[in-house]
Amino acid sequence: MQNRLQIKIETNSNIFTIEKGQLKVLLEKRKNEPFKGYWALPTKLLEENISLEDNNKKCIIEKIGNFDFNFFQTHTFSDVDRIIDQRVISTSFIGTIDNITINLKQDQIDEDEYKWFYINQLPKIAYDHEKIINFNIGKIKEKIINSDFLKRFYPSDFTLPELQLVYEDILKIEIDRRNFRKKLINMDMIEDTGYKNDGGNGRPAKLYRFKENNTQKNLF
Repeated sequence: MQNRLQIKIETNSNIFTIEKGQLKVLLEKRKNEPFKGYWALPTKLLEENISLEDNNKKCIIEKIGNFDFNFFQTHTFSDVDRIIDQRVISTSFIGTIDNITINLKQDQIDEDEYKWFYINQLPKIAYDHEKIINFNIGKIKEKIINSDFLKRFYPSDFTLPELQLVYEDILKIEIDRRNFRKKLINMDMIEDTGYKNDGGNGRPAKLYRFKENNTQKNLF
């Protein structure tokens, strides 16, 4: 009698944040072969009597702690050769979090094991996880034009130059500064906080925030 093929199911977590107007993803450093020393998405084999969504949440809690991520499922990757000598089907989730929360809870993350990487500066990636990351970056591109999705990254103050950089970096487009500012104000989706940032080496910039209870709007 032939042995039945043992199929394993896992979840993988693509957690994104935005720092200085650029998109970053959280990766885990592999301790063992194969791909020892490479980086990978946080993953977890599916447990019995648990949903994919709960398995994904459990993965994150076990690995980096109880962060308040917003997750949604995107795609299932089932190429037969995605992992050598094993049949593993992986369901992908996107998680989003603002950079302020990350900075407040940074001491919960072991930087030797987990690290944030800019998406245009990824390290050596294990398995097919670079393909998975690029697929989910595509999903971010689709959703980032929506004001409600953008709020996940900016629940509090931001500058308009920073917001413009987000769109230029993720969508790979050039935006006219004056037209961008006028468009945001005319859409009545942001408001001036009355404060400015410290400016760093340049002039202080006005700080804005998204209006509460604003209807969903697409910026592009």
